[in-house]
Amino acid sequence: MTARLQSNKANSTPDLSGVEFATSADGMPIARIDDTVLAMVTSPSGFAFLASAVFVRRPLAELTRDDFIGHDGRLADEAEFRTCVAETARHKRDLAALNRVQTRMSASTPWGGSQIAVIYAEGVVAHSTAGHGGFHLSADRNARIHPLLRKHSPWYEEDNEWAIVANSFPELFTGYERSMAEKTIRNT
Repeated sequence: MTARLQSNKANSTPDLSGVEFATSADGMPIARIDDTVLAMVTSPSGFAFLASAVFVRRPLAELTRDDFIGHDGRLADEAEFRTCVAETARHKRDLAALNRVQTRMSASTPWGGSQIAVIYAEGVVAHSTAGHGGFHLSADRNARIHPLLRKHSPWYEEDNEWAIVANSFPELFTGYERSMAEKTIRNT
C-alpha cells in the first residue's frame, strides 16, 4: 500500500535516518523503513519500477522478487529509487507525528457500513467500508470548508473529494498528502 511519492527538489539532503539499505538475494536495491520494504525491480522488458512489501522480518539480503507486490510507478535509476525511499521515510515520520487514531466505529456511510475509522481530529473522521470510503465532517468542520468546495452533505469520498478535506485542514495531513491533495484539486 505504498504510493509512489513524488520528488521534492527543495530537499537537497534527504533525511535517511531509520532507513536500512541493502541488495536483495537476486541483486535488487532494497530499503527497509519500519515495517515497509521497498525494492527497485527490473522488469523482463528492462524498465525499473518501485515495488513494496510489508511486515517482512527476514534480513534484507535474503529477500527476492517474490517477496514484493505492487507496481508503484517507474523508476529512472537507483538515484530516483533512493529519492522515493527518502520521501517515504519522511511521510512515515510525518504520519507518526499526527497521532491519528484508528478504531472500529459503528457508522452508516454513503458507501455502506464503516469497517474501520481513522480519527484525524475532532469532527474529522475517515471511514473505510467493504468497497469504498471517505471522510465525515461534523457540522462545524463542514461549515469551515470554502463555500465553492463545500458539499451540502458532510461526506467527502476518498477518490477525489478527500482533497477538499486535506486542503481545508492542512494541519491534519502530511506534506505528501497535502501535495497530492493540491494535484487532485487542480486536476479534477
